[in-house]
Amino acid sequence: MHWWKVTAALLLCSLLLSQAQPRSARQRRMTPFWRGVSLRPIGASCRDNSECLTMLCRKNRCLLSTASA
Repeated sequence: MHWWKVTAALLLCSLLLSQAQPRSARQRRMTPFWRGVSLRPIGASCRDNSECLTMLCRKNRCLLSTASA
């Protein structure tokens, strides 16, 4: 009878541990409306071109135009 309790406790612990494992990070999908609303203005910080209103992200800033060399 004691082994039933041990088995139930182990099963419960394994179930709780499987629930606690972090899930893989999934990138959120944005609808075209929210993508347009969330675009950043000129001079704002950015990580890539898709975040800027002008679609130009250089040195982590949204720019109006590319720098001419």
